[in-house]
Amino acid sequence: MPIATVNPATGETERTFAPLDTEDVEVCLARAAVTFQHHRTTSFADRAALLRRAADLLDEDTDAVARTMTTEMGKPLAAARAEAGKCAKTMRWYADHAEELLADEYPDDEDVRDSGAAKVFVRYRPVGVVLAVMPWNFPLWQVVRFAAPALMAGNVGLLKHASNVPQTALYLADLFRRAGFDEGCFQTLLIGSGAVEDVLRDPRVAAATLTGSEGAGRAVASVAGDEIKKTVLELGGSDPFVVMPSADVDAAARTAVTARVQNAGQSCIAAKRFIVHTDVHDAFLDRFTAGMRELTVGDPLAEGTDVGPLSSAQGRADLEELVEDAVRRGAVTHCGGQRPKGLDQRMSEGYFYEPTVLSGITPDMRIHREETFGPVATVYRVADLDEAVSVANDTSFGLSSNAWTDDPAEQERFVRDLQAGGVFFNGMTASHPAFPFGGVRRSGYGRELAGHGIKEFCNATTVWFGA
Repeated sequence: MPIATVNPATGETERTFAPLDTEDVEVCLARAAVTFQHHRTTSFADRAALLRRAADLLDEDTDAVARTMTTEMGKPLAAARAEAGKCAKTMRWYADHAEELLADEYPDDEDVRDSGAAKVFVRYRPVGVVLAVMPWNFPLWQVVRFAAPALMAGNVGLLKHASNVPQTALYLADLFRRAGFDEGCFQTLLIGSGAVEDVLRDPRVAAATLTGSEGAGRAVASVAGDEIKKTVLELGGSDPFVVMPSADVDAAARTAVTARVQNAGQSCIAAKRFIVHTDVHDAFLDRFTAGMRELTVGDPLAEGTDVGPLSSAQGRADLEELVEDAVRRGAVTHCGGQRPKGLDQRMSEGYFYEPTVLSGITPDMRIHREETFGPVATVYRVADLDEAVSVANDTSFGLSSNAWTDDPAEQERFVRDLQAGGVFFNGMTASHPAFPFGGVRRSGYGRELAGHGIKEFCNATTVWFGA
């Protein structure tokens, strides 16, 4: 895949970039290794000042970088601005909290005495150079939620971003440099996926984090396992959105629309499977379908656009195959199911797809098992709580989940039994710097954000003093 900005709203290639050669990559690796030896000794106060400066610069750059993101991967401009704002907020959160999150920990005095020590404590030390392999769908956020805690912990980063967002990738490296971080603290590697293995195997690289497809995660984890290097993986998701009779059906349906089509449905944590109790199924389906029909599909740079294009022609083709397979096997289409008509001529070659609602889903359909990375929703009718839990867990993924119910017993059952990294009640899944984020099963392992995330790439060092 070429490293290029291909505008998904028009299909036009706007800029291309030459990948780094072997010598260029070696320069970056050497610089990262040297910089780490200095950066790890800096104080939390110094790192925090630099990260706050990066947040301030990002705020100043919001309009420009938002347009870059929209041009490269197609998200509506308002969503791109919001993404930039969330990144700045997260930088400030880690600047404020990293020192306390990584403070020395002291065991109970009784345990210290039992060990024969005079004093024991645990110190969190950075592991070194961390390779980040990141996706295009949230091209700023996915990177910052790794970079902010990693830099505050004293690590340094190498970014291998998706090949279709090179300008955003270069912007990130420039942002941290302008904020005052040493150049080797955060570097963008414009390389193809085939070059990742050599970088990961380099002894100067200590660990890796990846957000992306199951296949990409398997490839990186396999190499890292062979090298005995730590990894954090955030992979795909097919999140359930369960609606029970005690729920506010109107609110559930409104939220369901946003939860499904955020980022044109190209989000691992977007709700994808809507599992509705039979008592409220028809009312929910009617309101949900009406909401999906009302969405404005079009130019992502235009104010008021709800749904922009998918990121690539291949992404749309993959989605079309899933929908066509489901319909061929008996699924009912309530809205959408095709490419939109009547778009501006300039966007006639763009990668748009209508918001779509399907019901009558059966286990033999591919869409029942595979992740739908686009604005396509599947709606299931279930008879009771047991069936709702069973259908929700009938997936190989386990990233997050949503449940709409005001019944405390049902809420406890969902917390106990839903196989996911998060359970969100009466709202949609969202990430926040203060809460751990990640999945189970084929959605990956490890956690980002909060204290859990900053400690993933730290060496928890036991320090013991004899009596």
